[in-house]
Amino acid sequence: MDIPTTRIRNQFPGRIVGIIRGAEHSEVDIATAAGIFTSVIETRILDQLGLKAGSIVVAIVKSSDVKLAAP
Repeated sequence: MDIPTTRIRNQFPGRIVGIIRGAEHSEVDIATAAGIFTSVIETRILDQLGLKAGSIVVAIVKSSDVKLAAP
């Protein structure tokens, strides 16, 4: 499952392994071949998409939102 509007290297297919629901925002943990990604999305969108543990999704990384730090 590729999302055609972005580059393939920014896409990580995976499965939702955990959700922490909040009133406004929820954390969604996605297990991928590259490791676990956590996405914060609006709970309303989580419900609209019908996402739950076990759902197959694609984590798309927007490079301008990735921050790195060295110890």
